[in-house]
Amino acid sequence: STAVVQDGGKAVAMNIRRLFSSIAPTQQPGTVAATAPLQHQVLGPIGTARHIIRSEGFAALYKGLTAVYTGIVPKMSIRFLSFEWYRERLSFYSNTYMHRQNSQQQQPLPPGQYTRSVTFLAGLSSGLTEAVLVVTPAEVCKIRMQSDKSPLHNRKYVNVVQTSSVIVREEGLGALYSGVVPTMMRQGCNQAVNFTTYNYFKDTLIQYRKDRGDSNVMGLRPHESLVLGGVSGGLGPVANNPLDVVKTRMQKQIVRNGCKPKYTGLLQSCVLIAKEEGSVALWKGITPRLLRIVPGQAITFTTYEFVSRQLSRHESRFL
Repeated sequence: STAVVQDGGKAVAMNIRRLFSSIAPTQQPGTVAATAPLQHQVLGPIGTARHIIRSEGFAALYKGLTAVYTGIVPKMSIRFLSFEWYRERLSFYSNTYMHRQNSQQQQPLPPGQYTRSVTFLAGLSSGLTEAVLVVTPAEVCKIRMQSDKSPLHNRKYVNVVQTSSVIVREEGLGALYSGVVPTMMRQGCNQAVNFTTYNYFKDTLIQYRKDRGDSNVMGLRPHESLVLGGVSGGLGPVANNPLDVVKTRMQKQIVRNGCKPKYTGLLQSCVLIAKEEGSVALWKGITPRLLRIVPGQAITFTTYEFVSRQLSRHESRFL
């Protein structure tokens, strides 16, 4: 349900960010862009939204919504499920190693407590997992749908199922994994920073309340998880926006058989974009991206904490 609440606004923000991060001044021969580029000018988020509405209609702000729905629900499920699984496994191995070392300085942590390194590695692993299983194919379809500027009745890409079948038929199955490396790096970085900072802020706040003599410390209050989720969610995009720009460029281009694509890899794409457009181009779309991710992560972690508390209460009744 959390994912559904975010989807409409997310589609709008992604369409705006797509225009920011995908505008390129030139096009490589043999590589067909899914949309003609805007004139090379700085529009800003509001100006970009107005341009989309003026040229394609208000409904164009919601292009790719089916891909967002299809991708975000399994993505969130895999993210939190894999994070908890990785964290438990890594914590077990870490405690086992400490026990074998018989160190007096490093005693194994009690159940439910985790080191920063374990949380960081679990977040990194969950980001890599979701990138491979869900995010990359879903984002390829989403970007193609958002980049199709044809009239509604004559669009090449209609919905996520039809879009994926067209891509596979025309370009092969591997095209659904265009930009998988920068996507994995982006998602891994995002979740490593996201989970580590959120849990650090959470533990610090709970300890602060304990030190003040709060006898009813049962976790974060809703407004606390809302704020901490938004803050931690905004740190990752600030650090890895170049990866998102490269990913968008690679996934947007349509490569014909026998033709070399303009963007071929992470390093090559970064160098080419910086050479043609300046280093600042690697930070295109950061504002709409933050406008999408910060409230999204705030809602996600608030709901996650609420559901976790309810499940814990129901579980305790049967024990």
